[in-house]
Amino acid sequence: MIKHIVMWHLKETANSKSKTENAKAIKKQLEALRGKIPGLLTIEVGLDYSQTVDSADIILYSEFESKAALDAYQKHPAHEAVKPLVKAASTNRTVVDYEL
Repeated sequence: MIKHIVMWHLKETANSKSKTENAKAIKKQLEALRGKIPGLLTIEVGLDYSQTVDSADIILYSEFESKAALDAYQKHPAHEAVKPLVKAASTNRTVVDYEL
C-alpha cells in the first residue's frame, strides 16, 4: 500500500475568490475523485482551522493499492482536471509518498 499526503498553502485571493472559497472548491473537487480512479483506496481532504504561521491550508491524505496505481492517478484525466485550480490558488506544495 502507498500513502500519498500533500499539503498546500493558499494565496489570500486567486481566481477572484478568497482563500476560504478556493479551499472549499479544491476540497470538493479532490473528494469527487473518490470512486473514479482505479487503485485509489482512500481519499480524505482536510481544511486547517488553526491558521497558525506553521499551518498548511489544505491537506490531502490518500491511499493507493500500489506505486503503479499512484502513477496512474497522477496522469488520470479526472485528477488532471483538478490541477489548474490547485496551481492557481496555491503558493507552495509539500508531498510525501511512502510504502507500507
